[in-house]
Amino acid sequence: RRLSRRPAVTLLDVFQLHARRRPHQPLLRFQDEIYTYEDMDRRSNRAAWALSRRLGLQSGRTVAVFLPNEPTYVWTWLALAKLGCPMACLNCNVRGRALRHALEAAQATLVLASPGERGTTG
Repeated sequence: RRLSRRPAVTLLDVFQLHARRRPHQPLLRFQDEIYTYEDMDRRSNRAAWALSRRLGLQSGRTVAVFLPNEPTYVWTWLALAKLGCPMACLNCNVRGRALRHALEAAQATLVLASPGERGTTG
């Protein structure tokens, strides 16, 4: 039913609803850290601000994300969704020609990567 509504309810909408209703409820556990909805909302807001103000990222620009599976990935995704930027998810284990192909297919205007991700493209 939610998908048939106009406008459709997105995952970001559902996250924001939970963040308002249950800000202190755990959302994510990573190693010894627990992140609540409020933590993720606050961190994604800061990331959205930085991407917008510092990098000039605007709605509609595709961003390739080359991050390992960790909390940063989640709040980066939320930040991009809040900005209205499509996210091209790149597998951080891909290298060489496969990485170059993924980057070309994404047609991203920006690539976000952690310092540990140094994918050679060829």
